[in-house]
Amino acid sequence: MSLPACPKCNSEYVYQDQSQLVCPECAYEWDPNATATEDDIQVKDANGTLLADGDKVTVIKDLKIKGSSQVIKIGTKAVVRRVLDKKDHELDCKVDGAGEMMVTAKFVKKANT
Repeated sequence: MSLPACPKCNSEYVYQDQSQLVCPECAYEWDPNATATEDDIQVKDANGTLLADGDKVTVIKDLKIKGSSQVIKIGTKAVVRRVLDKKDHELDCKVDGAGEMMVTAKFVKKANT
């Protein structure tokens, strides 16, 4: 029997624990028989547009990288890898020229293409 991928992080290493399915990578647990009434995470960019996993965004303000002298300039493009339900940094992004990092949604806008 093949188990579905994790709905939070898309990990394929899901295992069953009694009636629940568990993801060992993000520690998310869910009932495979439950209906999809769970509230999805809604994160909006600086313009109020909803962001989702895989969206392309553009930085709208120069951002200093904590612990580094490097700066992410205005107009730098990034790809949202995951939208997270956190207080400060809601977006797990891959930023061009800077690598992977967490970004606050109010400093980005959804790119047109």
